[in-house]
Amino acid sequence: MKPLLVALAVLLAIQTSQAQAHQKPLVVATASIFADMAEVIGGNMIEVRSIVPIGGDPHLYEPTPADARLVASAQLILKNELTFEGWLSELINNSGTKARVVTITEGITPIASEKYKNSSDPHAWMSAANGLIYIDNILKALSKLDPANAESYAFNHGIYKQQLEALDRQIAERIKAIPEPQRILITSHDAFRYYGQRYGIRVEAVLGTSTDSEAQTSDLVRLNKIIKAQKVPAVFIETTVNPKLLQQLATDNHISIGGKLFSDSIGDKNSPAPTYIDMLTYNTETIVNALSAPPKNLSADPKVVIKPRPGIFIWVALAMAMLGGFFFVLRRLNAGVR
Repeated sequence: MKPLLVALAVLLAIQTSQAQAHQKPLVVATASIFADMAEVIGGNMIEVRSIVPIGGDPHLYEPTPADARLVASAQLILKNELTFEGWLSELINNSGTKARVVTITEGITPIASEKYKNSSDPHAWMSAANGLIYIDNILKALSKLDPANAESYAFNHGIYKQQLEALDRQIAERIKAIPEPQRILITSHDAFRYYGQRYGIRVEAVLGTSTDSEAQTSDLVRLNKIIKAQKVPAVFIETTVNPKLLQQLATDNHISIGGKLFSDSIGDKNSPAPTYIDMLTYNTETIVNALSAPPKNLSADPKVVIKPRPGIFIWVALAMAMLGGFFFVLRRLNAGVR
């Protein structure tokens, strides 16, 4: 029996060693958008997890002990930088991870903050053209992590690249459907600056580039003026931001909420934006449909009745008619007296 037990132990050790050798590399992304990109390129050759869950706000996220354990077991960490994940450095330090950390916005020209010195807008993924740079960086990171599957990663990346290039052209063409004076996108927070710069649409927001900021009265006054002056037909709320301020802005100006846009997170599988490509496609169609509507005006509002005011010629005609009637009655009276 002993030789058999030894043989079984050796076989078990070999199987365990093989299982460990074939274990998928764990790739951890800071947000769901980047996790989706990595999944498309990595396919079934890697395991991908996102620190911030779908629907969460990365600006306000507070890491948990489970996040520290996740980061500790990762072989690769994908981060956006550009002041997006202010909590990440502490999480990495506390986790003791040995993972390689890669900045996937490398090569992107950042848009500088208009309010804060030495600060950049982190939402570079909102342009499909920048999305191409993101996936190039992810391809390089995965190929270095797992050289044995580099060709497969490159193949997946090639297909993905073609899809994003086509989407970039499609978005630019769809925005042209909006009348030029109405190409004004008003959102909860300033997450669409790269989108607007790439596709030719003016972007305004209640909050700054981070949802951690607070709305100022001056911001609301500014947006009210823009809506009135440009006859903006709709404003847009976001899936990860409290919609209260935008709803009040729409109510005050008697305009509609054009829809709910995805900015800092993709949607779940039952949403219209379960992937990065779906997110940009859905956002674009929502924006185009709402901003292409005719500007709302008082005469088109069923609650407002505008009564025509008679012009001066009408008043003259009425006076002449009354005067003529007066002389007619006077002649009749004179004829009766005779």
